[in-house]
Formats: sequence, C-alpha cells, structure tokens
Amino acid sequence: MMDIQDTSLIASEENIVEMTALDGEEEFAVSKSSDASDALFDTVIGNIEDIIMDDGFQSIQQSFMEKYYLEFEDTEENKLSYTIIFNEYIELLEKYLEQQLIERVPGFNMNDFTHSLKQHRDEVSGDIFDMLLTFTDFMAFKELFLDYRAEREGRGLDLSAGLLVKSLR
Repeated sequence: MMDIQDTSLIASEENIVEMTALDGEEEFAVSKSSDASDALFDTVIGNIEDIIMDDGFQSIQQSFMEKYYLEFEDTEENKLSYTIIFNEYIELLEKYLEQQLIERVPGFNMNDFTHSLKQHRDEVSGDIFDMLLTFTDFMAFKELFLDYRAEREGRGLDLSAGLLVKSLR
C-alpha cells in the first residue's frame, strides 16, 4: 500500500509527489508541473490577446508606426536612428502592455512571465509570439516596420490574382 504526499516547492513552479510504501521498503518521487502556473500563464496570454486587440493598444501602435515608418529602408545596413526608435517602441508599448497586465492579473510580474514564456514558447499562437518578439528581437521589429511601410506604399502582397470565383450552379 502507498502513502502519497503532495509537496510544493517554494523556489520552483513544480510540485513533487512523494510516494512511500507503508511498510517502509520503497520510496520514490515523481515531478509534475503545477496546474496553477499553467493556468496563470494561460490567463496572462488570454489577457495579452485582449490587450493587443484593444483599441487603446492598436491606436498607440498605429500612431507610433505612422510616425516612424518612413525612417526604415529595406537594406542590410541599419541606421543608428533605428536603435533610438526601437528603444522608444519598447518603452511605450511594452510598458503599456505591462501596466495593463498588472491591472488585469493579480500578482503579475513581467520578469516571471518572460521566464515562463520561454518554457511555453511552442504553446503561444504565432501572432501573439510575433508581437512579443518585437520587444526583444530588433530584426523582428525592423521587419514589422518594413511590412507596414510596404503596405502604406501599396507594395504589400497582393493575392487577388490567385483567386478564382466560380458559380456553384
């Protein structure tokens, strides 16, 4: 017969389940991930989806991109001004996102979330991950502006030539 005890680890996001035979002969431990930390991660991701779809975030990002998109050129060489714009983007949009998450998720901590995001990287939808990547990856940030500029200048990808409309009758 086994006695099972669930022990929470203070410095970790996982629990250890200790199983000891009542006759004292066998003892082993099995690690399991904490459902609470997974639920918190899912809550934060859900809130990020809501925030980035919110008119407030969209307006801030749109205004910022409109202000600076002409600075960006599709060349391999990067201008010094790109770094200044990148830092301003991070300051403005990441701080807005963090402030919104603090209001919506009790006990939210950006450093903890960033660590958790690395562990759950494959679970985050592409659009959310790409947007979060613009805060840490300069090339993703630059690509965002190049795509925006191409769209504004009418050079975006046009798939209409590949569409074929047929009557079902």
